[in-house]
Amino acid sequence: MAKDTFFQKKATINAGGKLIHLSLPKVMGIINITPDSFYAGSRKTSVEDVLQQAGKMLNDGAAFLDIGAYSSRPGADDISVQEETDRLLPAIEAIVKNFPEAAISVDTFRAKVAEEAIKAGAHIINDISGGELDEDMFDTVGRLQVPYILMHMKGNPRTMQQLGNYEDVFDEVYDYFVRKVYRLKQLGVHDIIIDPGFGFAKQRGHSYKLMSRLQELERLQLPILAGISRKKMIYGLLGITAEEALNGTTVLNTIALTKGANILRVHDVKEAVEAIKIYEACR
Repeated sequence: MAKDTFFQKKATINAGGKLIHLSLPKVMGIINITPDSFYAGSRKTSVEDVLQQAGKMLNDGAAFLDIGAYSSRPGADDISVQEETDRLLPAIEAIVKNFPEAAISVDTFRAKVAEEAIKAGAHIINDISGGELDEDMFDTVGRLQVPYILMHMKGNPRTMQQLGNYEDVFDEVYDYFVRKVYRLKQLGVHDIIIDPGFGFAKQRGHSYKLMSRLQELERLQLPILAGISRKKMIYGLLGITAEEALNGTTVLNTIALTKGANILRVHDVKEAVEAIKIYEACR
């Protein structure tokens, strides 16, 4: 199993002064403050709804809460920096007040939004664009000295579906991470988590190819995040809907664990936590 890999991955991150160990895989719960995210069950449009969902996810065993206010589904509407910030900050501030021990990740590709969220109490920046959509993002992360989730994507949420062309998807994703990680380390970023970006500018076959070779990303010696919860790579393959894709998600999450995933980013925390417990019992 991935546990016995020759490469020694970084096993901790510092989130707001709290050292989080990733040698035991962790779960990140998704909370979308949007009206149009692809999975309706993740949409929370009021602070009260966000707090209720945050409490449930933390009670179910989430180590992180990932809060996003800009839908990254294919073809999603663009919103302004101000609207994204106005959606995010009240939710983050409320979580910090009501759940002060929660480790909060902000899902944004905009440096200004990320910085305001960190000031409001978030601890981690989760950037779907890997710095491609805001040239100030890497410098901002380096200055703030916070953990950074580096995802692979081409284009933006409105164009990415037309950009899923690769000679070898794994090699291109791997080379992308090598270049980006080098630059981040030059800027003094200590805690980098890599996310292959399943479904982002990737056809279904590309996503499964990446999953089949996920363990090879351990050569980068960095924690790996798998974000495949209820995605089209699952429900499209099975001929069902996102609402029906929990079982497929659990199966694919389990496969990701066997291939070295350290964080599962999910809509359904309880089921992911149970998958980790069973996986660890087998190890």
